[in-house]
Amino acid sequence: MEIITYKKSREGHKDYKNFLISLIENHNLVSICDIGGGANPILDLKYIKKKNIEYSILDISETELNKAPIGYSKVLADISDPQIKINCGYDLIFSKMLAEHIKDGKQFHKNTFKLLNNNGIAVHFFPTLYSLPFIINLLIPEKLASKVLHYLMPNRDSFQHAKFPAYYNWCRGPLKSQISKFNNIGFKVFKYIGLFGHENYYNKFKVLRRLHKLKTDYLLKYPLPLLTSFAIVVLKKVKSV
Repeated sequence: MEIITYKKSREGHKDYKNFLISLIENHNLVSICDIGGGANPILDLKYIKKKNIEYSILDISETELNKAPIGYSKVLADISDPQIKINCGYDLIFSKMLAEHIKDGKQFHKNTFKLLNNNGIAVHFFPTLYSLPFIINLLIPEKLASKVLHYLMPNRDSFQHAKFPAYYNWCRGPLKSQISKFNNIGFKVFKYIGLFGHENYYNKFKVLRRLHKLKTDYLLKYPLPLLTSFAIVVLKKVKSV
C-alpha cells in the first residue's frame, strides 16, 4: 500500500467520516475517543449504538462539551497535558481540525500514543502550513483573525463552530521530517494524505478563486508536500516507549 497520496481538500472533508467508519469496521475497533469533538462529535449516536461502540468525546472545554447532544460519554481533559490520566485505553483515537490549536504537538501525539491500546490506530485531520490562509491566521492577532474569518465566511455558525487560537505545531503535509517525528514517538505511519485546495476562503474574490483552482489542479498533478492545505495522517501504535 502506498503510504503517501494526494487528493482535493473538499474530497478529504467530505469523505472523512466514511473513512473513519471503514477503519472501525475493517479493524473491528470498539473503544473510540473523539479528541476535540466538543460541540460536534464526528460519529452520531445512532451509529455508535448500532455497532455497540464505546465512544468518548475528550475536550479541554467544558463549555464545548456541554454543546454536544445528550447521550455521549464526555471526558474533560487537556490532551496536551504531560500529566494526563485517563483510566482506559482506546482502539481508535481521532480528531478533526484540532491539532492546529495545540501548542505542543509532540506532547499531543505522545499522549495519544499513551492512550492507545497496543496496535491501536490514531487518525488526525488538520490544516497545514504553509498554506496562505493559515500563515495569515498564525501571524495576525486573534481578534483580527476572527473578524477576517467572519468576513470570508459570514454564514459560519460561530456558536456551534467557535474559533480558537491556532499554532500549527506539527501541522505539516507528508514531509519526510514529519514522518520521522511520528516514527520517533513509536508510531508507524500507515497512511499520509496530502490535501490541496482551500477555495472557500476566496468566495468573495472570483479572480483569486479561479487562480487558486489552477494552482490546486497543478499541485494535484505535481504534488509538493510543503504546499498542502490540509492533511490526514493515519498512525498505528507498534511499540511502547
